[in-house]
Amino acid sequence: MAYDSKGTVNKVILIGRLGQDPELKYTPSGAAVLTLSIATNTSYKGQDGNNVENTEWNRVVVWRKLAEIIAQYAKKGTRVYVEGKLTTRNWDDQNGVKHYMTEVVADQIQLLESRGESPSHSSAEAPPPPHAQAAEPTPEEGDDLPF
Repeated sequence: MAYDSKGTVNKVILIGRLGQDPELKYTPSGAAVLTLSIATNTSYKGQDGNNVENTEWNRVVVWRKLAEIIAQYAKKGTRVYVEGKLTTRNWDDQNGVKHYMTEVVADQIQLLESRGESPSHSSAEAPPPPHAQAAEPTPEEGDDLPF
């Protein structure tokens, strides 16, 4: 875990399910970039005593070889473990309106289910899920994003 000289930490850990199939793209310079939409759930008792479930959707960005590995094995519904850092990027649209997006840039991802395994059962013939970690620091390629 990297700390800056002021002793601050930017670390995110998520365990959730993919809300859609991973979307792999390549930047103009050829770097692989994968976007994931991960659902995490919390529940609590409401004022009426009934359980209330809340789903939070988390946007996760994965770069380079790690992106290609996860794209090969993950699919909608796959449960994943993600470690990374929060980043916020901004851009101006064609009307000059500034937009902001906060996302998790993943350093490490582990698939918690094998290919072919659904939330309710597992496949004995499926290969073990990959455990992948970024080989080098994630780029700050905000201008090079393909979306």
